[in-house]
Amino acid sequence: AVASPHTVTDDPVTTQRVLDLVPSLPALTWGRDEHGTGDMWNSNSVISWLLTRSGIAADAVAPPPGGSAPGWRAGITIAGLPETSG
Repeated sequence: AVASPHTVTDDPVTTQRVLDLVPSLPALTWGRDEHGTGDMWNSNSVISWLLTRSGIAADAVAPPPGGSAPGWRAGITIAGLPETSG
């Protein structure tokens, strides 16, 4: 990690919603761009997908200065697709 953790919510209902969404994660191939998002699917995608689907503005979360989060945009984009497409 480049910087300290960043709290995105302290609401227990939202936190539970994130956890409840885990079983519905799309079964995509790690390191591939199967939906043409311009970004590969990876662990960053999983987190941004979970945040977006739970109602947290993942596009407002940014890596620390000098850091990067490859795959972040893929998760946000794919979270906006119909659930049956995952």
